Amino acid sequence: MKIKLTPSEFKNLKGIEYFKFEEDFIEENVRCIPMIVRFKMDAAGIKLKLAEWSKFLPTERVQLASLPISTQQQTDKYHQFLIGLITKYTGNQATTLAIEPLPDWGNLHQIPAMLKEKLAEFQLHLSINQWRKLTNIQRFALLKLCRPGHENKNFSKAIIEFGLLNP
Repeated sequence: MKIKLTPSEFKNLKGIEYFKFEEDFIEENVRCIPMIVRFKMDAAGIKLKLAEWSKFLPTERVQLASLPISTQQQTDKYHQFLIGLITKYTGNQATTLAIEPLPDWGNLHQIPAMLKEKLAEFQLHLSINQWRKLTNIQRFALLKLCRPGHENKNFSKAIIEFGLLNP
């Protein structure tokens, strides 16, 4: 029996980038972690498992999407907040990640090879100008979606949503 999920708490949330294709991110009847939160977790150096995410209250999830990470102090505060949630709901220590000082999504001079390869599978091309016009989170999302083993349906939906299909 498949459970029908209502739209996510992020769908009409002001002040964050949330993509239409993310409404389809459902795994084991749990809505997946939105790209905005994944982006911030990478910046804060924390890996969050879906089982952990599913235990958080909707208000805590919204907070994770909304909290700023523009400064090191904000990112540190985010890191501590997320660690606190994981401990509170699981009793486990958070899994930390190395923080990439120069992430591929932030390189505006070169499109990552992994993304070029995925685009080629769809017979698409992305110009450096198109790459530069994307937001940080759009570039981040494309790189997450083109990783090996990821569902292609969300990659192609993102390409369409981001206006990257050449007319």
